[in-house]
Amino acid sequence: MYITYYHNGKNMQFHPNEIYIYCDPSTSTGKQTIAMAKSISNNVNTHDWNKVKLTATLWKEVVNMLSLRPKDLLNKANKDYQQRVSGNTFTMNGWLDVLAKNPHMLKAPIAIFQGRAIQCIKPTDILKLDTSKPEKKVLPHLR
Repeated sequence: MYITYYHNGKNMQFHPNEIYIYCDPSTSTGKQTIAMAKSISNNVNTHDWNKVKLTATLWKEVVNMLSLRPKDLLNKANKDYQQRVSGNTFTMNGWLDVLAKNPHMLKAPIAIFQGRAIQCIKPTDILKLDTSKPEKKVLPHLR
């Protein structure tokens, strides 16, 4: 069963056996998160947030899956956050628009797998999505 979303006039489908990662794959965190994802599934679909912009509607779904506020996904130390967002009050739709138009302000990759999502502050956070295996011990230097 696919979950279908529409993005920029095209439909995006999330297959339950596919890990969808939204990140900057040129960063060390992005690269490590992608590598960890491949230990969970052979089907990893990566989208570069510098090239692919998600719609506010899709962000609403992602935020609901994460059980977080849109504001919680943003890096408050980011220069653009400081200039454009800090000190402003937004409605939910306003926050979703901020995410849609400024994904480079995200503080960490977002991974979606089997209808669940996680913000990968550490690359090993993606392992929390793997429900098929008992919880793995993560070596201290990988945390």
